[in-house]
Amino acid sequence: MLTVENLEVVYNDVVLVLRGLSLEVGDGQIVALLGANGAGKTTTMRAISGLLEVHEGDITKGSIHFGGTDITHLDPSVRVKMGISQVMEGRRIFAELTVDENLTAGAYTTDGKDFDRQYDRVMTLFPRLAERHKSVAGYMSGGEQQMLAIGRALMQDPELLILDEPSLGLAPKLVQQMKEIIVEINGHGTSVLLIEQNANMALSIAHHGYVMETGKLVMDGDPKKLLKDEDVQEFYLGLRSDGGERKSFRDVKHYKRRKRWLS
Repeated sequence: MLTVENLEVVYNDVVLVLRGLSLEVGDGQIVALLGANGAGKTTTMRAISGLLEVHEGDITKGSIHFGGTDITHLDPSVRVKMGISQVMEGRRIFAELTVDENLTAGAYTTDGKDFDRQYDRVMTLFPRLAERHKSVAGYMSGGEQQMLAIGRALMQDPELLILDEPSLGLAPKLVQQMKEIIVEINGHGTSVLLIEQNANMALSIAHHGYVMETGKLVMDGDPKKLLKDEDVQEFYLGLRSDGGERKSFRDVKHYKRRKRWLS
């Protein structure tokens, strides 16, 4: 469904942010993209959704294909109509509007029949939003706002849903609920690119996983295998078999083992 090939992004003609990034999201898959702050995850998302060239930087090399079509330089609104929706970090809801008004704004390209179908789907998926559908969004809890942000993206009935740090700032119980919601969304046929720092949550539901650092991929493969890797456990889960100090993911001690993944 989505293919990113050798993507290079330079900000302000100076800062090289993405360094030949390549990844794929298969039809019907959940794909996890892990990385610490500054790794380039959000830049990757913005390049895919089309926001990058408009606001943040410039794609100097590589391509992005969606459903076999080159979308590298297409307008963001065209990509939405093609079936790409995203939920940005920080939720970015319209705080002054009600739940219903936020959902209506999210459905701006759909007709009346599709609106009703998607609205019912969102309310079924998020019963809490159904209870608070007339509430002003800015007065809702963080978990409710995250539900609303995802629901607004689903109003487009996307083929690909991009989620940027959906578990950020949520209590463990809500993280578990969010995980179950993502699985349910995927179960209805929507592919998901899940951008996360929470390795346990993301890799436990993903079909494939990627690990980013400083603008490039350093690992990818089966999520269960990634979760068992010592580097991933140490850097993302804070676990060390020897009980020593937690090190950088780039520690030369692990270089040879990471090189094996890349080969």
